[in-house]
Amino acid sequence: MQFSKRSRNLEPSVTLGASEKAKQLKAQGADVLSLTVGEPDFTTPVHIQEAAIEAIRSGQTSFYTPTSGIPQLKQAIVAYLKQYYGLTYDTSETMVTDGAKFALYTLFQAILDPDDEVIIPVPYWVSYGEQVKLAAGTPIFVEGKEENQFKITAEQLEAATTEHTKALILNSPSNPTGMIYSKEELEAIGEWAVKHDILIVSDDIYGRLVYDDNVFTPIATISEKIRRQTLIVNGVSKSYSMTGWRIGFVAGNKELIQAMSDIASQSTSNPAAVSQFAAAEALNGPQDSVEEMRKAFEERMKRIYPLLLEIPGVKLQKPQGAFYFFPNVKETMELCGYDNVTEFCDALLNEAHVATVTGQGFGSNENIRISYATDMRTLEEMVKRIKEFVEKKTEKVEKSENVRL
Repeated sequence: MQFSKRSRNLEPSVTLGASEKAKQLKAQGADVLSLTVGEPDFTTPVHIQEAAIEAIRSGQTSFYTPTSGIPQLKQAIVAYLKQYYGLTYDTSETMVTDGAKFALYTLFQAILDPDDEVIIPVPYWVSYGEQVKLAAGTPIFVEGKEENQFKITAEQLEAATTEHTKALILNSPSNPTGMIYSKEELEAIGEWAVKHDILIVSDDIYGRLVYDDNVFTPIATISEKIRRQTLIVNGVSKSYSMTGWRIGFVAGNKELIQAMSDIASQSTSNPAAVSQFAAAEALNGPQDSVEEMRKAFEERMKRIYPLLLEIPGVKLQKPQGAFYFFPNVKETMELCGYDNVTEFCDALLNEAHVATVTGQGFGSNENIRISYATDMRTLEEMVKRIKEFVEKKTEKVEKSENVRL
C-alpha cells in the first residue's frame, strides 16, 4: 500500500513515544518512573465530574452539538476571558475544539497554503512544526538562546520575516522550558506582528500555572491592535486536570473562527457533548482546585530544582510556569560517554528505569524534558536514580580512559 507524502514525512510525537516505551518496559516487570507526558496527576475536580454526570442523566449529551460548541460553554469562555484577560469577546469570536491540539490543527488548515511560513521559537512543543507541515506550510525555526531564558526577540523575528511569513506561534509559559515572556518583550513582539500583518498564535494553555510571584501576561492584553492580530488558544486540560476530556478553545477574528469551524464540521463534527458540559462547569464553577494544584506543582518545582543541580554536569533554568524541567545535560552526557541526547535518554530508561523525553523532539540536542506533574516521592526517586546512573557511568568512563593511558 502506498501512503501519502505527508504521512511519510510526519515525525511521531516524542512525548507519546517515550511514554509508550516506559509502559512497555513497565509491563515487563520493571519499576519504571515515567516523567514523560504533560499530564497532571490529579483527578478531575469532583464538582466538574458531577456536572458531567448530571448532563448525562438529564439527557443533554446524547446528540450532536453545534460544531463550534454549546452556547453554555461559549458563554463561559467569554466570561473567562473577561475575568482573567480583561478582554471582551462575542461568542461568535470563540470556538470549542477537541483539545487545544485540534484548535492548532484547524487553525493551520484554515490559514496556510503551500510556501506559507510559520515562525516557531526553539525549543518548541513537539507538534507545532508537524502540524504546520500537515497543512502544507513551512515551519521556520528561530532559536531562543538559553542565556536569554530560551526566549526569542523582536530583532530575531525581524531577521526571519519574509514575504511568506503568515504566523508566529508564541507559547508562554513555555512547554518545555517553563519560561515566561515579560510584558515588555511581548509588546515588542506584538508591534512586529502588527507592522508586518502577521498572526500571533498565542498558546496560553499554561497561563494559570505560574510560580515564584512571576506574572503571566497574555499578549492579547498589550493593546487593542495587538489583540486584533492575535488568536488565543487555551483549554481546560492543564489547569483543571482534564486532559482526557479533550476540550480546548480559541478566541479571535470572527472570520477566522468561522473558517476553523467549517474545517471541524467536515472532520470531527463537534467535541464530545459531555466534555463540553464538564468544561462549562470548570470555567464557571469554583476555582479553588486550580490554586491547590498550582501550589502543589510549585512545591514540587522548588523541592526538585536544587536537587537536579546536584547531578554532575546539569545546568538548569528555574521554571517560572507550566510543569517541566528542561535541563541542559551536555556536560552530563560527556561525563557518561554519550554524545547523543536521545541515546542518553534511552540509557536512562533501560538502565536507571527513568523515563524522560529527548530534547531533540523540542529542537534541542543538549536538553531533556522532565515533567514534574507527578508525586513528590516519584520525583525524589527520579533524581536519586539519575544521579547514581551518572556517577556510575562517569566512573566507568574514567576507568576506561585510565586503561588506555
